[in-house]
Amino acid sequence: MGTFCSVIKFENLQELKRLCHWGPIIALGVIAICSTMAMIDSVLWYWPLHTTGGSVNFIMLINWTVMILYNYFNAMFVGPGFVPLGWKPENSQDSMYLQYCKVCQAYKAPRSHHCRKCNRCVMKMDHHCPWINNCCGYQNHASFTLFLLLAPLGCVHAAFIFVMTMYTQLYNRLSFGWNTVKIDMSAARRDPLPIVPFGLAAFAATLFALGLALGTTIAVGMLFFIQMKIILRNKTSIESWIEEKTEKEKEKEKKNKYQQGPYRQPKGGDAPCVSESYLKERAVLPRGIFAKDRIQYYQLDEVFVFPYDMGSRWKNFKQVFTWSGVPEGDGLEWPIREGCHQYSLTIEQLKQKADKRVRSVRYKVIEDYSGSCCPLNKGIKTFFTSPCTEEPRIQLRKGEFILATRGLRYWLYGDKILDDSFAEGVSRIRGWFPRNCVEKCPCDAETDPAPEGEKKNR
Repeated sequence: MGTFCSVIKFENLQELKRLCHWGPIIALGVIAICSTMAMIDSVLWYWPLHTTGGSVNFIMLINWTVMILYNYFNAMFVGPGFVPLGWKPENSQDSMYLQYCKVCQAYKAPRSHHCRKCNRCVMKMDHHCPWINNCCGYQNHASFTLFLLLAPLGCVHAAFIFVMTMYTQLYNRLSFGWNTVKIDMSAARRDPLPIVPFGLAAFAATLFALGLALGTTIAVGMLFFIQMKIILRNKTSIESWIEEKTEKEKEKEKKNKYQQGPYRQPKGGDAPCVSESYLKERAVLPRGIFAKDRIQYYQLDEVFVFPYDMGSRWKNFKQVFTWSGVPEGDGLEWPIREGCHQYSLTIEQLKQKADKRVRSVRYKVIEDYSGSCCPLNKGIKTFFTSPCTEEPRIQLRKGEFILATRGLRYWLYGDKILDDSFAEGVSRIRGWFPRNCVEKCPCDAETDPAPEGEKKNR
């Protein structure tokens, strides 16, 4: 009885709500259709159970299904692991190198990021996956990657069953005429006849399942390749994106002469050097007001080195995949390569965020916007070019001000500049809005270019 109660609790039955989302419904639907049709086709029409090969084939199909569902639900319900609420580093001085999350009331540990969907700071966040309706991160990265591997393999096996079933059942039913091909579904391939004849409905269902299996193999197989590529470098998708931006900024710096700022990346194992003026400014600068001298530049001879790449693919692989199934470490502190510092990446993040805020452009709202996904009253082009992302849209009221950080041709993304009329609990309102609902403020229109397509889908 005690075991039954522990299962019923399942930590929290609210976790079962994750199934009530379009992502898991579609994913589980595809798994159910492909698995069920593969078993039916195999037993009834292609490889019956009374043969040795048919029995082995049936057991393999069940094995694929069980392993796929096990890793799928593991990735969904175990979750990525969250930074404890109110967390702060043991050494209080290290907090100057970390970002502070007002929602979680905690500092963001190295490699962690706040997920707006989960409303928590996720340890070693890779991305929020709609197909599992959860984040992929520290605790479930291995299960998620195994699911990406097993799903295509199982679909390849199922696709083979579908193709062979249609071939064996239609071999004697095809008749070729002059420029025509006819299928006589009344003829039978087997002697004796199968218990359930392979009719038109079975043919249509098998063909539909074959399309799902092939599509899943291609789409999920590509995702597996991407995941393994970053795992072997001990990175996440977000960290790869951060490093890519670093390289782009470095190329720009080589072409231009910038003055040395207060930010400097650490060399060797030394602690990072940050000027007192920067820390003082960072501590007291109100949200929504960004000074031009906040932008930080590296010295031209300094190179950012990703600190968590252990220098060996096998060592990087073992950071995610272990025999016990439990990843190494605690999700808050990480082993680093020789010559790097624990906060090298977080300092780079602070620099990039400061740069982005400096480059942001101030807009004034000139037309109300309801926050709808595809607004018809804002023009046909705005309607058809709505950003294909789960990021929110924000309501606009005439007279409000927005800081835009990136955008598309007909849409912009930015933060509302909040005033005292908002509730104390509201710390930030950001999202997409139509470009034709705003206009540049005169002070920014003269100096700053409009934000261009730096669109990020995660």
